[in-house]
Amino acid sequence: MAPFLKKFFPRVYRREELDVGSTNQYCKFDDTLLTLFTSSLYLAALVASLVAAPITKKMGRKWSMVAGGLLFLAGALLNGAAQNVGMLIIGRVLLGFGVGFANQAAPVYLCEVAPYKYRGALNMLFQLSITIGILAADLINYFTAKMENGQGWRVSLGCAAVPALIFMVGSLFLPDSPNSLIGRGKHEEALTQLRKIRGVYDVEEEFSDLVAASEASKGVKSSQWSNLLQRKYRPQLVMVICIPFFQQFTGMNVIMFYAPVLFKTIGFGSSASLASALISGGVNCFATLVSIYAVDRKGRRFLFLEGGIQMLLCQIFVAACIGWKFGMNGNPGELPMWFAWTVVGAICIYVAAFAWSWGPLGWLVPGEILPLEIRSAGQSVNVSVNMIFTFVIAQSFLRMLCVMKFILFAFFACFVAGMTIFIFFLLPETKGIPIEDVATIWKSHPYWKRFANEDEQIVTVGKNENGV
Repeated sequence: MAPFLKKFFPRVYRREELDVGSTNQYCKFDDTLLTLFTSSLYLAALVASLVAAPITKKMGRKWSMVAGGLLFLAGALLNGAAQNVGMLIIGRVLLGFGVGFANQAAPVYLCEVAPYKYRGALNMLFQLSITIGILAADLINYFTAKMENGQGWRVSLGCAAVPALIFMVGSLFLPDSPNSLIGRGKHEEALTQLRKIRGVYDVEEEFSDLVAASEASKGVKSSQWSNLLQRKYRPQLVMVICIPFFQQFTGMNVIMFYAPVLFKTIGFGSSASLASALISGGVNCFATLVSIYAVDRKGRRFLFLEGGIQMLLCQIFVAACIGWKFGMNGNPGELPMWFAWTVVGAICIYVAAFAWSWGPLGWLVPGEILPLEIRSAGQSVNVSVNMIFTFVIAQSFLRMLCVMKFILFAFFACFVAGMTIFIFFLLPETKGIPIEDVATIWKSHPYWKRFANEDEQIVTVGKNENGV
């Protein structure tokens, strides 16, 4: 929004609105302070996710979510009332702390309370809520940009307080997960909550499995962090590092939080670029519904692989289109509307692929493959890696666009190709497997079985001729 840029980022405002400086379309939004405003949230979320791990383990998932909502509420109010860039960035940091706490607790909570048959679909609602939030933000931005008093940006930033308040108050009414209660020695309360969550009285078999899993995890004397580094947990460690890393290097986040900038770059005006971002946000939301339907029917691997191939083709197409019209000098002259809408169409197909594959599965799969004894630590690694590379991409994207130009989309396409190969060879299917039994999938995997079967190999070597 022009009033926002004029107040806080005047150099970008002059370059865009007054057409001062280079006519290179790739570089007109390249500004360190502007990208710091965007990316500071993710650096704060990284720190918060590490702090949240012991809190989530000792106090339960519920109170981490309450803390996340409270911090996000404070950040939204500070941003809405901002008078200078310093207030903006402090507000973004508080938002980041809220995101870190919420992302550490919410996916794990969902995995723990969901019936295993519907765990995938229920976890997809996590991603659906994110996409609805993005769509709501796009709608709010589109209409507040039309406010004649120039204060629309305050309404946009301040409106983030509404979901924060709902999240914080709603979390207070949630039951704590039975897994968390058992881990803290509250067995009777855990049994009561399990009956309440499942809606039936006869839950003894599931409860016994949860208690056995908890006792097994307590039998491991070392900390969750040192456990995570053990050889037998190598498959889980690799996945909670690589999946969030690859998720960020799909290039999706830069498209979503720089969509108006990107669409302005390819020839749309200010309001039209917000409208185009609204279209891609709507596609993102709709496509997530596809994942809810398909994840427990088609499985995780199918969606990962199909989405990866679709994203790869779209990125190659977008790179070719922008390279054809913009070249290396970034000055395309008059752009026909059919060209701009063709690029928007390709981006929407790309967004749809992400929204039913790497978007929701990037949170679901790491959350469901972690056994209880490493769950909090593993989820912290997952969130931390996600936030590190979200920060890296957010901070560097506009500069990379200026330097690499249309080749940037080919850059992300290379990562999409690599991550699709990674999933094909290294990720086993987790569809329909109870969360307390997911650890067994690695024992039959052609590559990971050498790590997962280590305990059995040690026991076998230790037997004497009588089998003792």
